[in-house]
Amino acid sequence: MKKIIKLENLDCASCASKMENAIKKIEGVDNVSVNFMMQKMKLEINEANYDTIMMEIKKVCKKIEPDCTILDK
Repeated sequence: MKKIIKLENLDCASCASKMENAIKKIEGVDNVSVNFMMQKMKLEINEANYDTIMMEIKKVCKKIEPDCTILDK
């Protein structure tokens, strides 16, 4: 499943890179790209475990960039 997710308050390109690297390690994530300038995340994930994967992505992102909000759904 491919999905584009809007991000809010992503403050720097370094944080975007750290988020991308951490998300790539999550089981069920096939591909991810975090674009700081566009404030968007492109995901390819396993659709069957979508909710579980998104919870894990949100948790990882909050650790790296506490002010960033993932606008999913």
